Amino acid sequence: MDLSPKVSVLLPVLDEAESIDDCLASLAAQDYQGPWELIVADGGSTDDTAARVVAWEEKIPGLVRIDNPGRIQTHGLNAAAGRAQGEILVRADGHTTYAPDYLSQSLRSLLDSSAVAVGGLQIAVGSSAVGRAVAAAMRSPLAVGPALYRQAESVREVDTVYLGCFRRSDFLSLGGFRTLPSKVAEDADFYFRIRAGGGKVVLDPSIRSTYRPRDSLAAVARQYFQYGLGKADLLYVNGRWPTWRPLGPSLLLVALAATLIVGVASTWAPVVVLVSAWLLALLIAGGGNLLVAVVAAVMQLGYGIGLLRGLLRSPKRVRASVSVS
Repeated sequence: MDLSPKVSVLLPVLDEAESIDDCLASLAAQDYQGPWELIVADGGSTDDTAARVVAWEEKIPGLVRIDNPGRIQTHGLNAAAGRAQGEILVRADGHTTYAPDYLSQSLRSLLDSSAVAVGGLQIAVGSSAVGRAVAAAMRSPLAVGPALYRQAESVREVDTVYLGCFRRSDFLSLGGFRTLPSKVAEDADFYFRIRAGGGKVVLDPSIRSTYRPRDSLAAVARQYFQYGLGKADLLYVNGRWPTWRPLGPSLLLVALAATLIVGVASTWAPVVVLVSAWLLALLIAGGGNLLVAVVAAVMQLGYGIGLLRGLLRSPKRVRASVSVS
């Protein structure tokens, strides 16, 4: 087997001016000795993302720019994969920077294992007070759940990974990324289909990237609301979740609503106990930092509302809305 196959890095972007230079600088500094190309699919950015990408063309000789008129991330990924010439595909994100050995470690892990797809650690690092609080909350299992791609210390088989690396032939055999009604969760859906077909998805902590979180509470709320919708999509489209942990935030909301009704009807004691316990858990999740606790609350509420909203839709209509483009 060729130990230095050609690699195609797929990077969908849309209004990434604040982070795209750091992202591209980290890709330009990769130590991978084999041939590789970077395909940037722009969904019609209205800031100066396109101009910034053009400025990197001389520094990244394999950089190719294509349009993504559908604007949706999955459309950009599939369009980039259709243009790709590499045997191996590596997904990238404009809010992320990559360790110098990101490509080489991804290739090593994929080629040395029997995995169909591999991925590594997502290390969140904020650039503002809110961003740093979001990063801290993302590292806390009490805040957002025990996602292994944020905390694993050893190579292991997992349900999903952050971004990922896989063979182009496997990607095409699965039909690429599917667009779910929520416009998110395409990665979890993709890796679910790999595992449903008998393939392995492996997380390798030696594959390292740094993620830049959102910098405002409103943006975090919108993001996690979409994540909740996406989780409902996955249940209706694939028929099951790997675990039932995603129901936690929604059950919290239901419990809050129930205790409020009890409070109006008779006694406020249940709601006081529940809210006190939740606030204590948030403070523990935030390590005593009030801002981190607030961010964690926004994440949980946004996710829980999104999941409930998603579950109230018609499963048949959700499945009918799935597309590949």
